[in-house]
Amino acid sequence: MVETAGGGPGDGTAEVLDRPLPDGVRRRVVQIVSDGFGGLTVGELPAQLRQYARFAPNRRAKFAGNAMAAALETDALFRQRIGEKLREAQPELAGALDSGSPPPAADPLDVAAAAYVLRPTGWVKLVTAAGEEAQRADAERADEESRAELERLREELDHAREQTRAETERLRTELETAKKEAESLHRKLRAALSDVKRGEAALRKVQGEIEAVRAEGNAQVSTAESETRRLKARLGEAEAALEATRRAAREGRSVEDMRVRLLLDTVLEAAQGLRRELALPPVSVRPAETVDAVEPGRMTPKDIAARALSDSDPAILDQLLALPQAHLVVDGYNVTKTGYPQMPLEKQRLRLLGQLSQLAAQTGAEVTCVFDGAELAAPVLLAPPRGVRVLFSKPGVTADELIRQLVRAEPPGRPVIVASTDREVADGVARAGARPVASAVLLKRLS
Repeated sequence: MVETAGGGPGDGTAEVLDRPLPDGVRRRVVQIVSDGFGGLTVGELPAQLRQYARFAPNRRAKFAGNAMAAALETDALFRQRIGEKLREAQPELAGALDSGSPPPAADPLDVAAAAYVLRPTGWVKLVTAAGEEAQRADAERADEESRAELERLREELDHAREQTRAETERLRTELETAKKEAESLHRKLRAALSDVKRGEAALRKVQGEIEAVRAEGNAQVSTAESETRRLKARLGEAEAALEATRRAAREGRSVEDMRVRLLLDTVLEAAQGLRRELALPPVSVRPAETVDAVEPGRMTPKDIAARALSDSDPAILDQLLALPQAHLVVDGYNVTKTGYPQMPLEKQRLRLLGQLSQLAAQTGAEVTCVFDGAELAAPVLLAPPRGVRVLFSKPGVTADELIRQLVRAEPPGRPVIVASTDREVADGVARAGARPVASAVLLKRLS
């Protein structure tokens, strides 16, 4: 809407805007004022703008924009001076606005800003049209931005779908792998349960045999005690007769001496008959044989070290395992992490136990493999191979301590060989009478 006040119908200065000045037009107006500002003297400037006279054009437009727009609206003389500067700077645009026909190729915002400063007839319509054109341009620009954003979101959605599809495929593959591992663990568990049942049956059989042997031993002990009481009674009679014989001998009675001799022979013959009846074996163990010592010709684990072999020669391990009743104790993770540390723990255990089973079958030695239980997140479902005893240390107990307990549990004199590179373990078992062997030696022998 256009209103007139204080002028004739064709006077453009009487026209006023019924809405706020569009932002784009306002910025162009401030720029026009800032450009014309520098061509005025300080006296020609309104009082509120004189403090910005020394500012550069950009700083002036930034800090004095509101003040310049307000002065242009309220101070007609200042507006007239800025209009003169604009006519000097853009004479063609000013002439076209005065004639009422702005150039079609000009920027609507520049036309509206110049019309706002010069105030020709119909300037309100030019400002309003420029504002509507700016809004349409903003709407088109926003629409283009919305389309670009929508296209970007579609691309992101396609990318997310592709990633989801790839992730789903990966998870499906992992699920299949987990199912296969679960089936393998179930098979191992069934095998372990079968071994446990066989072991329980064998244990019950052994317990039955032990009970039978215990009953038979109790019966034999009862019979031996009864016979012992009978023999004690007869021995008492013999002692009484012997005493009578001694008295008779002292008294010179030779007949009584003969009777006593006859009674003694009877007792000896009865004892021999009792020995045959009980089938008592002759005494084969002598007291001297109960003393612990090394007999000539027998080897001990310490004697092996005196031979002309290098400590890294696998042949030294064969000689140790060839000793009677040899027991090989293996520090499991110490050996596997020396030989093949890049493999997972489960595969390390399976590889070592398979090789130890072959070694036990070749040498006939007792083999025990010890693993540290502290590295286990859950109980291990493992079927020990034939000929190999597999042990895990309890919580709070290291594998090194378990190895030392195994060595201390063996009787003195039995050949015990410990395979470990841990110096503390080697020194400890050596003091306990065992023979330490480096893990590298065992790995050479297994390969």
